[in-house]
Amino acid sequence: MEIKKRNLVIGILGGGQLAKMSLLAAAEMGFECAILEKESSSPAGKHSRFEFKGQAGDQEALDRFIDVSDVVTLESEFIDPGYLVYIENRGKKVFPSSVTLSMIQDKYIQKKSFSEAGVPVSRFVAVESKDNYISLSSVLGEKFVLKSRTMGYDGYGNALVNDQESLIKGLEKLKSRNSELMAEEFVPFVKELAVMVVRTKRETVFYPVAETIQEHHICKEVRLPSGITTEQESAVREMVTKALDAIVGEGIFGFELFLLSDGTILVNETAPRPHNSGHFTIDACVTSQFENHIRAVAGLPLGSAELLKPYVIMVNLLGKRSGPGFPDNYTAALCEPDVKLHIYGKEESRPGRKMGHITMVGSAEDIYQRALTIEKEIHL
Repeated sequence: MEIKKRNLVIGILGGGQLAKMSLLAAAEMGFECAILEKESSSPAGKHSRFEFKGQAGDQEALDRFIDVSDVVTLESEFIDPGYLVYIENRGKKVFPSSVTLSMIQDKYIQKKSFSEAGVPVSRFVAVESKDNYISLSSVLGEKFVLKSRTMGYDGYGNALVNDQESLIKGLEKLKSRNSELMAEEFVPFVKELAVMVVRTKRETVFYPVAETIQEHHICKEVRLPSGITTEQESAVREMVTKALDAIVGEGIFGFELFLLSDGTILVNETAPRPHNSGHFTIDACVTSQFENHIRAVAGLPLGSAELLKPYVIMVNLLGKRSGPGFPDNYTAALCEPDVKLHIYGKEESRPGRKMGHITMVGSAEDIYQRALTIEKEIHL
C-alpha cells in the first residue's frame, strides 16, 4: 500500500500571539503547526488541527505533541530546559536547543556568558543573602536595579534601588516571584534599541536596528530608522554575533540594547524567539521575522530582511479595560489606508495586556504621529 506523504509539522510550545504569527507564516509555506498550550482555543490553537491542551509537564499531552511534530520551537523562554532535553532525546531537534535555553533563561548566567565572551554589558552581580545596600552600591553605584534572575518580562521582576529602604522593599517584592536575584548598575541610556537576528549553521540574517519606546515598562512603540550611525549598526552586529557564539545560538533571537550619551552601546538581554520589537517586519520587510523563524526551524535558506520603505512605526495595542479582547471600532484603524491592523485573538482584555498592534510604513516621518493618533481611537 502506498504511504501518503505529508509536509512538515512544526511543534510550538505555547499558543499565544507569537505562536499564532509563526503558525500563519508556516501556513503560507504549506507547513502545519502543532500547538501545546495550557488552555484550549488559544490564539494559535484556534488555527491548528494539532491543538493539545496541557503544559510541558503534562506527560501525556507532551508525548502526543512530540509524536506529531517533526521539529519543535517555542514562543516563550519560561520553560524548564529539562523538557527540551526530553524532546531532544525523543529524536526531535529543538530551536533554541536545551543548551542555549539553559544559558539564557537565568539572566545572571546569560549576562555572565556575554561578559566572558567580550560582549559589552552593564556591571552586574548575583545577590547573596548577606548583601546590603552598602555592599551592592560599592560595586554598582548609588542607584542600581534589582532583578529576578528568571521569569521577568514587561517590567515584572525589576525594582529600582537607591538606598537601604528601597532595597528592602525590592527584596520583599521580588522574593515572592523568584528566590534568586541579581543586581545591575543603573544605565542612564539615551535610547533603547532592539535588533532581530536569525541564524542557521549556514547563514545569519540581521534585521535593521530599531528604536523602542517603553510605557510603564512595556514596549509601546518601535521606530525605524533608529537614528544610530552606520558604524554603530556594525558594532551592534559584531557584539550580537559574539553573544550568539557564547550561547551556541541557532534560530531566531531578539536582542535589547542601550545607547549611551557617549555613543557606547551595551547589550541588555536576549530572548530566543520572535520578539515584540520585531513585529514591524511583517509589513515593513521583504521577509518577516516569523517567516525567517520558520525557515530556520525548517532548515531552509533565509530571506531578505531589507526594509520596503525608509520610515516605519509599530505601535502596540495594549488593553485599556477589562472585557472582551476584540476592538469596539475596527473602523478607526481601517479607514486609514496606510495602516496594517493586527489583532491577536485573545479572548479577554485587561489594562496593559498586549492585544494587537498597528504598523505604518512610509517615506516620511509624519507616519509616527498619524499612527499614535489612530492607536488612541482603538478601544480594546
